Amino acid sequence: MPHPLITQDHIDQFQRDGVVLIRGLFADQVELLRDGVEANMAEPGPYASNNEKKGQTGRFFDDYCNWTRIPQFEKAIKHSPVAEVAADLMQSKRVQMFHDHVLVKEPGTSMATPWHQDGPYYFVEGQQTISFWSPLDPVTDASLRCVAGSHRWEKEVLPTRWVSEEGFFADEGQYMPVPDPDADGMTVKEWEMQPGDAVAFNYRTLHGARANTSNSRRRAFSLRLVGDDARYIERPGPTSPPYPGHEMTPGQILREDWFPVLLQR
Repeated sequence: MPHPLITQDHIDQFQRDGVVLIRGLFADQVELLRDGVEANMAEPGPYASNNEKKGQTGRFFDDYCNWTRIPQFEKAIKHSPVAEVAADLMQSKRVQMFHDHVLVKEPGTSMATPWHQDGPYYFVEGQQTISFWSPLDPVTDASLRCVAGSHRWEKEVLPTRWVSEEGFFADEGQYMPVPDPDADGMTVKEWEMQPGDAVAFNYRTLHGARANTSNSRRRAFSLRLVGDDARYIERPGPTSPPYPGHEMTPGQILREDWFPVLLQR
């Protein structure tokens, strides 16, 4: 039986569309995660960015790979049902940590999160992958937007740098250009959300988020996990996150001392 937070319909939607909304996934961890975000912003990690782009207003802070140094994040991960829900949605017996990601759009932030797939930035290959995006403030127009079915596209979308809009790797034909889902009439899923709700999506699901033109902050905590078939893959250049010195080889399960197993059924 699936975890009580979800039904078979949630699992079917995730498998079919590559994205599904889970109400209340982090409902009991909202204050904990808010405290963690404040700690993260007060002491940013080495990958932190304010995504400063010429002509844009506001502050769009993001940072990742901080769960081992910010105890609020680790506690929220381990005390929430996220690993069990991930296993059900991915249809995986194993759930392994990949990384966390904080995204904060202050009031009046005009920069949108560009359309992208997470997978091409990562050194992970497999269908059993899952990202959770959970707002820590009520969201309407600044919610996450995902293109249904894009996780099954034959080609991955070229990863780009969010500020410069340059390609993250040299494209030798293995990637497709970043599409415009609204102009192309694609099915875009988005929801009004309350703190602790979460959008669950596959690493290859195309997604983005609107600017925050409201008078309120839009804080979000993201968590990236992998399942049974996830393996290390080499990319055309350094990945994001880079994890220097990982010493993994293609086809290897992610090393458990760096990426601990959260659940094994």
